[in-house]
Amino acid sequence: MIVNCDARSLEVSVAAYLSQDPILMREIIEGFDIHEANRAMLGLPSRLIAKVFVFRLIYGGSAYAYSVDTDFAICGFSAKKWQEIIDKFYSKYKGLAQWHTSLIQQVVSTGFLKMPTGREYHYEAKPDYKGEMKWPRTTILNYPVQGLGADLMAIARVDFAKRFQDNKIKGVLINTVHDSIEVDVMNIDEVKRTSKLFFETFQTIPQNFKAIFGVEYNLPMFCEVSYGQNRKDLKEILLTEC
Repeated sequence: MIVNCDARSLEVSVAAYLSQDPILMREIIEGFDIHEANRAMLGLPSRLIAKVFVFRLIYGGSAYAYSVDTDFAICGFSAKKWQEIIDKFYSKYKGLAQWHTSLIQQVVSTGFLKMPTGREYHYEAKPDYKGEMKWPRTTILNYPVQGLGADLMAIARVDFAKRFQDNKIKGVLINTVHDSIEVDVMNIDEVKRTSKLFFETFQTIPQNFKAIFGVEYNLPMFCEVSYGQNRKDLKEILLTEC
């Protein structure tokens, strides 16, 4: 049977950590449904649209980009309307807005960013279609979140693989993609044992992060685990069921 584990709101958690936005951090800690709340606050047509909006904004999405993106065609909003939505979002998450501004300022000033892990990202200004030198805003905002997210998932994969082996689970680790880890096990008993290991792995990511990098990750990490005979028919399993 397939057991699939997905990190919950990985990019949002990483952005909250890097920006230390107090509101976003509190919502994550309290298990708040961030995307549904933002759907209502911003007047968006669905939770999924709100979720994609937040991800795109974390990576530097612009009002114009939203207005011409087919993923948001259902909204029917002009670039002006999207800018109002962006401004409203930033007015709630002021720490995130300030962090985005500081990233751009740091790159323009120094040409690079240094992450809490010690990883460095170097950037260059390049000419746009008018020949004017421009710094790559979306890349500047994207790399820190994508990079730290990858670091956290690497910690999870290594820790889980060790737990999986130590507990002699009858199964194999078959795939890891971005924020997910997937295994194939023999039966429902092994599903429950494996699921429990997934939950424990994510609970200890902050502890392992500090042990590896010497820096505190002051947010909890959560995951969603599902199982089934194939990927089409996966069913969620909760920690209380393991």
